[in-house]
Amino acid sequence: MIYWVLAVGAGVLVVLLLVLTRRMKSLATRPKRVLAFFAMAVFSILWLAGMMGYADHEFKKVSFCTQCHEMWEYGEGLAVDNESLAAVHFGNDFVDRETACYECHTRPGLSGFLEAKKKGLHNAYAHYLGEFPEELELDGEYDTSICLRCHSEAESFLEGWGHEAILEELQSGEVSCLECHDVAHELDG
Repeated sequence: MIYWVLAVGAGVLVVLLLVLTRRMKSLATRPKRVLAFFAMAVFSILWLAGMMGYADHEFKKVSFCTQCHEMWEYGEGLAVDNESLAAVHFGNDFVDRETACYECHTRPGLSGFLEAKKKGLHNAYAHYLGEFPEELELDGEYDTSICLRCHSEAESFLEGWGHEAILEELQSGEVSCLECHDVAHELDG
């Protein structure tokens, strides 16, 4: 639905720009030209903001992440009834099913958001130029702040599973979640 609204908005904007540029010559007074300029600028900014918001919303979806053949198997593994960490979180609705990839692969805060966008552009570049490696690996250490975003205050995590004793080490990054837990995705083979 929003796609069509933005597409129609873009069409209206183009027609409006064409009409206004033709009429600019006949607009004799400076205030009318300034008003026409600001109207074009405001419509352009609103349309661009709408497109960027829509793109950001769509790019966070699991369905977007798994469009590429390199990621399809990882997304397929979420829905399979297995005991991988990702499948358990996904299958029990511990993460939003629509945005699970983004939630579990993006550090909290603005820097995490910007880093995710940068990695996304890099992955798209690698996909379309055929430079994806045969086997995918984590880029460096997995940031425990991603896990702690949800787990740091959960009673079952702290008391039920005994993480309370190492919470400070987890929060400081001295101890990684991957020291005790396997990598989240369990793939065939």
